[in-house]
Amino acid sequence: MTAISTVPGPSHRAVRVWLFAVAALIALMVLVGGATRLTESGLSIVEWRPVTGTLPPLDQGQWQRAFEAYKQIPQYQKLNAGMTLSEFKTIFWWEWSHRLLGRAIGAIYLLPFLYFLWRGTIGGELKRRLWLIFGLGALQGAVGWWMVASGLSERVEVSQYRLATHLVLALLIFAAIVWTLRRLDDRPPLSAPARLKLTSMVLLVLTFVQLYLGALVAGLRAGLVYNTWPDIDGGLIPSGARLWFEQPWWRNLFENTLTVQFEHRITAYALFALAALHAFDAVTSRAGAAARGALWLLAAVTLQAVLGILTLLNQVPIGLALSHQAVAIVVLTLAVLQAERLSERQAGLASRDIATPVSQAG
Repeated sequence: MTAISTVPGPSHRAVRVWLFAVAALIALMVLVGGATRLTESGLSIVEWRPVTGTLPPLDQGQWQRAFEAYKQIPQYQKLNAGMTLSEFKTIFWWEWSHRLLGRAIGAIYLLPFLYFLWRGTIGGELKRRLWLIFGLGALQGAVGWWMVASGLSERVEVSQYRLATHLVLALLIFAAIVWTLRRLDDRPPLSAPARLKLTSMVLLVLTFVQLYLGALVAGLRAGLVYNTWPDIDGGLIPSGARLWFEQPWWRNLFENTLTVQFEHRITAYALFALAALHAFDAVTSRAGAAARGALWLLAAVTLQAVLGILTLLNQVPIGLALSHQAVAIVVLTLAVLQAERLSERQAGLASRDIATPVSQAG
């Protein structure tokens, strides 16, 4: 007969390697998406063909048809009129690579997951979490097309609202996988003051807010204006008339380039201050692993702030912009790890929900 061992073994390692690979690919996907946006490539493919779109144009006729389809949208007509086929191929390959990577992540997630389910390796809470993550991933594909569709008829770029939704959903999936990976370790809970647990969660939430604002800045191309620091629009705090001229007032928070860039800066200052306070508190409380985690998080937030300032002052060169985005993923990872480290937890998922079939005479 077959018995089930709950001692972490090959199945436990396989699940961890699988989830780590998916998380790494999502991080890569975010960076490729950033490059696609920075090179103005995201609207080069004007159809959503989840299956047949896997193949790129294979002959001159197919390339010409893809180019003619791109010529029908406002971005070509208003910004890229006169573009050659060779130039079109450059932006096409960026977008095609982005979509292909998304398809690959879906397959790399789903196929091993189904195998683990078939083998009876995964159960309980872990199985429910992983199905939820899969559902979010399927939703992300639809959100990606919803974003692209916003730039195909009346606009020359995608909606900043949809861009921000697309990015934050990708990073939410990434964070959920990182959190789950941490929960696969059986570790005793840390003894730490309640305020450390609270500030770690606030840091995680504030990180997501900052990522959303960063996506709005990118969608509005707000990094190409007000390229001074620490002043902005001639002062440390812009005039109210310039910050709030859109009606109704709330539209300024999402559509006014000055307001969006300013709130991105203010949130960065708040994130840095809270990370410094959290690190000081963790160190003085002798919180062990939590103190080390807090210091690493503060270091990453500091580096991210420096890269953000340099990116702004240099008017968003692609190298600095992608470095800024890469370190944002590092900040998110460290914030997730710190929040999970300090959160309330029961026995680890490893001992409860990953089973290793073991042959046993009966």
